[in-house]
Amino acid sequence: MAVNDKLKGGSGNPPRAVVLVSGGLDSATVLAIAKADNFDCYALSFDYGQRHKAELVAAKKIAAAMAVNQHQVMSLDLAWMGGSALTDDAIPVPAHDQADPAQIPITYVPARNTIFLSVALGWAEVLGASHIFLGVNAVDYSGYPDCRPEFLAQFQATAKLGTRAGVEGQQIQIVAPLVTLTKKEIITRGLSLGVDYSLTLSCYDPDEQGRACGRCDSCGLRRQGFEQAGTDDPTQYQ
Repeated sequence: MAVNDKLKGGSGNPPRAVVLVSGGLDSATVLAIAKADNFDCYALSFDYGQRHKAELVAAKKIAAAMAVNQHQVMSLDLAWMGGSALTDDAIPVPAHDQADPAQIPITYVPARNTIFLSVALGWAEVLGASHIFLGVNAVDYSGYPDCRPEFLAQFQATAKLGTRAGVEGQQIQIVAPLVTLTKKEIITRGLSLGVDYSLTLSCYDPDEQGRACGRCDSCGLRRQGFEQAGTDDPTQYQ
């Protein structure tokens, strides 16, 4: 799904976009979509106190492979507040089959996407970027409240009201092209764009070698997606 050309601007130069790149397959696919839509991409990743750094290694590989204009890794410590298995080593990461679809899982990091998007919005203003791309998904996901279309719509309103760009009529668009896709559809789309999924990591609890645990909810959704897409999963599991 191509972004509306009217939102890209017509200065003759490629429009700029900030793309949130976590190192996972969703964000790698979104970066490929933004590149295919001829955006000049600026990748943004966060070292936020997560329990492992393997995803940041993956993010750097993805950004390099897709030749982004710039890749910024921002240090932003969220671990001090705790409250999530991804930032607090005292909270174990649950297995995929332990997930209760009726409950927001303990792997939810409080307000993470709100914080990440706020930083991306500031950088987009400085760069003169017209779009922010992110890989949130509301179909095959873990039940996080900040991955839903309702959240994105409200943040879009915030971007319009709370920035100079928005007040001056140069709206920064929040683009989530995967929000209504299944993991199978995401993987199929990425493969059609040449995404090398062997560079990506979708695991909440990898080992020191960066190998995926194969047990967590994220690993379960990833593995299921590759199976349904009828293609090999290049993930290195423990």
